[in-house]
Amino acid sequence: MGLSAQQLTASIDALARIEPGFAAALKRAGYPAPRLRDPGYETLLRTIVGQQVSVAAAASIWNKLAAALGDLTDPATIAQASDETLRAVGLSRQKASYARSLAEEVTTGRLDLHNLPADDEEAIAALTHIKGIGRWSAEIYLLFAEGRPDIWPAGDLAVQIEIARMLGHPARPSEKLLRSWAEPWRPHRGAAAIFAWHHYKTDMDVI
Repeated sequence: MGLSAQQLTASIDALARIEPGFAAALKRAGYPAPRLRDPGYETLLRTIVGQQVSVAAAASIWNKLAAALGDLTDPATIAQASDETLRAVGLSRQKASYARSLAEEVTTGRLDLHNLPADDEEAIAALTHIKGIGRWSAEIYLLFAEGRPDIWPAGDLAVQIEIARMLGHPARPSEKLLRSWAEPWRPHRGAAAIFAWHHYKTDMDVI
């Protein structure tokens, strides 16, 4: 599971002591709620199904997939399904190939989602070996499903925008620059990302 409310609070308090911009933002937005996902195959399959579609569309496709195939917690279910069945429930040809790649990695034992490398970069490399799982998706999985505290999705657009806003920078930073800015925030960068999304949503609600 992801970072608990207690872990988030402790990490954000630490960030506020390090960076005045976080302290001021915390007064405006308060603490974020935890973002928790179950670790394992099903969460990654949901990630693939939900790529580039709305939340409602992803839920509809998932429900159709479950109705057509049954147990989606078992990778063999996807591995044994025909292309026609996967297309019929709304998966594109590309997403169907991604889902099969994930199922194959797990069923063959090449990927053990319950024993990923302890090193974050090594774990990201293992996950991005799956077709359709890029660095951002891997980082989100490790942050929300495994609760790794120092995961830093610096390529995320909302994180870039909101960190710049909180720190008083007029322009959105590049991923490389944002990684540089965040070095002093170790080992609390995961909480920094969750807080940035929370602050971003708070700004949108105000607008």
